[in-house]
Amino acid sequence: MPCRGHLSQLRDRKNELSTKNIKVVVVTFEASSLARRYMEETRLDWPLIVDTNRDIYRAYGMLDASFWDIWGPSTWLAYLKEILRGQLPKRPSNDIRQRGGDVLIDPKGFVRLHHIGTGPADRPKVDAILQAIC
Repeated sequence: MPCRGHLSQLRDRKNELSTKNIKVVVVTFEASSLARRYMEETRLDWPLIVDTNRDIYRAYGMLDASFWDIWGPSTWLAYLKEILRGQLPKRPSNDIRQRGGDVLIDPKGFVRLHHIGTGPADRPKVDAILQAIC
């Protein structure tokens, strides 16, 4: 699950994010029980929004991905990297076609970064998130 890797990268740089006054909110369409377990397993202590209707996803244009987006070379490479780090992929429990992404909203409500993932492995680098707030 490449999004797990992305959230871990954000967690590892939590102090830098805090210094820039960036607050992370995790949004998922998974069931509440699965989402809570995920947050515990990954030791994430950010606010969690469960959006089973996917209203937030649609509002930010994160619609279904194509088969090739989901199972293309970049996805296989991301999974291989996870395996080499000792993270065995978990079987998807929900819609694997749902795109993910990152949205950075400043305190005035302006969107500073809007990244819609082309597939599971497509997430912005933490440095890009930090630079977007400057």
